[in-house]
Amino acid sequence: MSDVVVVTGAGGFAGSHLVEHLLASQADRNGADGPRIIGWTRETVDLLDRDAVRAAIRETRPSQIYHCAGIPHQAESWRDTARPLEGNVLATEHLFDALRREGIRCRVLIPGSAALYAPSSEPIVESDPIAPASPYAISKLAQEQLALRAIREDGLDVVVTRSFNHTGPRQQPAFVAPSLARQIALIERGRLEPVIKVGNLEARRDLTDVRDVVRAYAALMESGETGGIYNVASGVARSIRAVLDALVARSTVRVRIEVDETRMRPNDVPILVGSYARLNQATGWRPEISFDRMLDDLLSYWRAVA
Repeated sequence: MSDVVVVTGAGGFAGSHLVEHLLASQADRNGADGPRIIGWTRETVDLLDRDAVRAAIRETRPSQIYHCAGIPHQAESWRDTARPLEGNVLATEHLFDALRREGIRCRVLIPGSAALYAPSSEPIVESDPIAPASPYAISKLAQEQLALRAIREDGLDVVVTRSFNHTGPRQQPAFVAPSLARQIALIERGRLEPVIKVGNLEARRDLTDVRDVVRAYAALMESGETGGIYNVASGVARSIRAVLDALVARSTVRVRIEVDETRMRPNDVPILVGSYARLNQATGWRPEISFDRMLDDLLSYWRAVA
């Protein structure tokens, strides 16, 4: 059995945090005797190149793959509908195709998205209806179906998540929480006028720290059921206004708020909150990082890099 663990998208947001978590866990438990962790980035393996993916799989012969690579932004998917289909569906098909052709039956974790759920005012469970309402959500549903087909037809060992919103250091400012934190950091440095531009403040989202999310991924890799679908969520819905108010309260300078129509989504769900009961039952996972610490660390990151 190979001792190689591959993390695709290792240069991205969740992928980079996952690599850090796996390396830290390895140091705590086994040190140098643990599995070899290999991070694939856009530069090292082009997942849109079928032959390159097959060659990389043939060379590494992994025992586990965390497939964190993909196109993550829902709002931008309206401007370029082909990009999420390539990055989330075609890249995943290339990965499964390579495993099938090389005869490698490793365990694969596919981080999916809660964006494919139908709107609900109650915490969503995995059996609730789905109704993807954006090109991004459609691409994540197709990715999930590819995973289930790989289990059914190819005998692969795949676990799927439906991850709700998460944030933390290194997340792109195209997302709301890092956008707000970055604007505050730039205002504090005098590089931006003291105005924070916002979109819809009334939308309520389930927001988890990325470091808790990658802990969930690692726990599911160990204990998740093959073919299982698991929400990764905090179980708490907070308005974007609450996130904004908490970040503004941390600012060292006075700011004012302006609504920016370009930040409004064409299809903004009023509330999205999930139940993590199935994940907890399978792994014992629960969120550990508080809302306040999450925002403190996010703002500290942008103060350092802005």
